[in-house]
Amino acid sequence: MKRNIKFLFVLLLTSSLFVLPSSVKAGNPDRSGQAGASELLINPWSRSSGWGNANSACSKGLESIYSNIAGLAFTTKTELIFSHTAWLQGSGVSINSFGFSQKVGKTGVFGIGVSAMTFGDIMITTVDLPEGGVGFFSPKFMNIGLSYAKMFSNSIYGGLTLRVINEAISDVAAQGVALDAGIQYVTGETENIHFGISLKNVGPRMKFKGDGFSFKGLVPGAPNNMTIEQRSADFELPSLINIGAAYDINISETHKVTAAFNFTSNSFTNDQYQLGAQYSFKKYLMLRAGYSYEKGITKIADRTTALTGPCGGFSVEIPMNKEKGSSFALDYSYRASNPFQGSHTIGARINL
Repeated sequence: MKRNIKFLFVLLLTSSLFVLPSSVKAGNPDRSGQAGASELLINPWSRSSGWGNANSACSKGLESIYSNIAGLAFTTKTELIFSHTAWLQGSGVSINSFGFSQKVGKTGVFGIGVSAMTFGDIMITTVDLPEGGVGFFSPKFMNIGLSYAKMFSNSIYGGLTLRVINEAISDVAAQGVALDAGIQYVTGETENIHFGISLKNVGPRMKFKGDGFSFKGLVPGAPNNMTIEQRSADFELPSLINIGAAYDINISETHKVTAAFNFTSNSFTNDQYQLGAQYSFKKYLMLRAGYSYEKGITKIADRTTALTGPCGGFSVEIPMNKEKGSSFALDYSYRASNPFQGSHTIGARINL
């Protein structure tokens, strides 16, 4: 029975990777800017963003909800994360995230992740009042992911996430759903070789609706002003595929270095190549760095993203109860950008 379940899951993910909508064309720069819900491409968690999302093959625990949901299956009991990101410092954009995961049964893990993106107060301007003076509006983006991951064997882990997406201002909003799926494979004499593949942000088109598309105007043949509603175009989600590998170098029982590589095939932006490394002193201290490369990123004239590639971070974990294995950790990551003063993420993690 377990073999049948494993086979069905692998078949489902493999089919998803190859039977994508015809609109998914990897790394097509001509389609840049044609997708919506681009906040789904931002990693709100501090550990994985500290080495450039290169750890899709070896991510473990709740943060795997973003990079590769299969890593959620490594949750031992209960995990909580609170995270705050100052996105592109100086732009006024911030992301607040919360995550919770709980092991269910011997091999399953249930998780939930919530991310809310705010842009501050933006002045309302009109054709008649281009300088504003009539108030402010505050866009709010939110996505909620419900996840389940399972350990199929000592080497194979898999998971699925159903994500609900909402983007809104006071009189216009768009809602949608997306599916993520992932698999991790662990091998080697000391289980130090990792492979992973994940599919993200696959779902139906989204469309903005609301009173904001209505206005008063004259209709030919009508004596009075009437309410006229404009049509809005629908848009696709920024689907992508991650293919990653990682290798653990066990220097001693207390020191370990992990090197990781990830290739991201994007549907609407340039493909990305991420390299990262992490040094671990037991589970108490972790230092990490990474670099994310895409075509044109080294030249200002050709760059299509504010992020310039380098990133880094660290984690400090304090045991609370050695018998139960509970701990408290503080995480930080930095992502360089130009312009703006980089992106800073601070997180607090509790393992129970």
